[in-house]
Amino acid sequence: MKRFFQYQLTLLFLLFGLSLSAQETALNLMPVPEQIETGEGQFVITKRFSISLTGDYHERLAHEATRFLRRLDQKTALFFDQHKVSGERTNASLTITVERPGEIRLHEEESYQLRVGTESIEISAQTDIGAIRGLETLLQLTGATNGQSTFPVLTINDSPRFHWRGLMLDVARHFMPMDVLYRNLDAMAAVKLNVLHLHLVDDQGFRFPTKAFPELLELSSDGQYYTREDLDDIIAYAHQRGIRVIPEIDVPGHATAILVAFPELGSKDTTYTLERYSGIFDPTLDPTNDAVYDFLDQLFAEVAEVFPDPYFHIGGDENLGRHWNENKDIQAFMKANNLATNHDLQTYFNIRVQKILNKYGKHTMGWDEIMTPEMPKSAIIHSWRGNWEGLVAKQTLYDAARAGYETVLSNGYYLDLMMPASQHYLVDPAPADMDLTPAERSRILGGEMCMWSELVVPETIDSRLWPRAAAVAERLWSPEEVQDVQDMYRRLAIISLQLEQLGLKHISSRNVILRKLAKSKDIEPLKVLVEVVEPMKGYTRNTNGTLYTTFSPFMLWADAATADATVARVFNEDVERYLSGSLEANQLRTQLDLWSKNHKKVLPIINRSPALLEIESLSENFSRLAVIGLEAIGLIESGGKPSSGWVTQCQQVLEEARESGGRTELQVISGIAMLVDELKGL
Repeated sequence: MKRFFQYQLTLLFLLFGLSLSAQETALNLMPVPEQIETGEGQFVITKRFSISLTGDYHERLAHEATRFLRRLDQKTALFFDQHKVSGERTNASLTITVERPGEIRLHEEESYQLRVGTESIEISAQTDIGAIRGLETLLQLTGATNGQSTFPVLTINDSPRFHWRGLMLDVARHFMPMDVLYRNLDAMAAVKLNVLHLHLVDDQGFRFPTKAFPELLELSSDGQYYTREDLDDIIAYAHQRGIRVIPEIDVPGHATAILVAFPELGSKDTTYTLERYSGIFDPTLDPTNDAVYDFLDQLFAEVAEVFPDPYFHIGGDENLGRHWNENKDIQAFMKANNLATNHDLQTYFNIRVQKILNKYGKHTMGWDEIMTPEMPKSAIIHSWRGNWEGLVAKQTLYDAARAGYETVLSNGYYLDLMMPASQHYLVDPAPADMDLTPAERSRILGGEMCMWSELVVPETIDSRLWPRAAAVAERLWSPEEVQDVQDMYRRLAIISLQLEQLGLKHISSRNVILRKLAKSKDIEPLKVLVEVVEPMKGYTRNTNGTLYTTFSPFMLWADAATADATVARVFNEDVERYLSGSLEANQLRTQLDLWSKNHKKVLPIINRSPALLEIESLSENFSRLAVIGLEAIGLIESGGKPSSGWVTQCQQVLEEARESGGRTELQVISGIAMLVDELKGL
């Protein structure tokens, strides 16, 4: 893969006295392209803007060019003369030239060149998929100059760093309707993601429309599953945008939904019931039962028929083997076949499953538990386990690459953990300083974000994914050197608004939830508070999976909060600037004064809404923190010395404010603590 970025852009920026961040600031692109060369002037967009297609391309390009035209018309409100793009056109504003039709497959060419002049624009690419990526970049470049809609004059040469840039949606624990999938595919295409991984089966539900086993839909779906027409439409919609779709049928563990309908396939003679809680459960397929493989053969034949992608995810994770341990026949089978551990037995199972998939022309993919010395190297290892801060996070990724497997990273990209975008953004699947040979490095295909849906429903999934998913998309597309977190956040705010225009509800859902909770349109005090809190991190909001069930309410206070409390982050940064002398005190005072009075405004709303009682102490602590901030700034500005009692009282309030409220946590504590610390030594 070409690597122009490090050398040519660094030289260009040095010559013109620019930095990488300055270039990003000027263009607001996400992901940042591989190579950018800016010019002078603008291309002015008028109502005569038109598009011409040339070369050998798939019909999807005409569809996507038309969609681009309509989206651009919505942004500029110019009422374009051209309404549909169908082929070559004389004197077109934008000419797209493609060498060959693209294929929806791994390793397909996605590079493109975009040239914007003052009079014309050109996109050239080997495949129409590359041209579609270029159209998304051009749309992000839309701006305004002197009251006119414009594109800046520039040349971009761009190609992705990784070929696998995915998003896993868990549609088993909470079913996601078609409109959710459609709008998220649009968002994926906007930031150049190219794999949608559908987790279709788990302990809480079976969502695949099997004809061979209707009992699964009757007993294990709660009536919520996709029809074959639904899946055909989703796959076609994704392919139109250059996105692959791969299925996951999780076996042999996470098998409750299967065993509810077919208990005879289980490892324990018991009655199985569909799981309503979250966690790791014992129901497991019996690897010693040939009927299990007959069942999977028929089921996988159906799945393979619906999903054309050659990769098929078998899960394979979190099988503790307790039911295997309790089954005397299984233990005897293990002894007779020299299978010393449950992991050995699962490897036996995986190899038999892989042979079934091979029969249908499918490559096996599974979570990293499937990696054993006996597993054929044709399998893709999906790395997910470990503490994702440090090398151990990616150990299975590197072990797989060194052992000869192609591999994909998800550890560090679990968006359901509700970590801020900055933490995901800096997780790199294959940094340059990692000790890997070129061959080993080439086996790291890329990464895949995971959105497990234990705590996510259709009304909130967008706000749990976006805009953070765009930051990970940049990590997987852009050069490794693009790592400016501050500029990422600045551009992310802009991209977030652009994503909303695609129909995402990641912004609007907050107010919907707050109005429901407040039982009123008067939600401004709640907005002030929710903008400085984040949901409890990791799985602490639902410790051990025992608080929430499948049908618990998921439109509560914590569901209105997002993983990145932008107002709080900016406040903490402003405190640092103030203490360093680069920010006036009045800017902090104005915000702190608003916050100090907010609890009195929140109380009447709480009094009419019992669902908000859980945030009363949170709201009170927030206003108490603001009062401390105002007092601290007053002392700093006047040169006064605080009493020892004041410092002690402040520390007590800070400690009390660290307690969660409404399953959320205040994020302004560090900023207030810095102000107090500034006065401690006086």
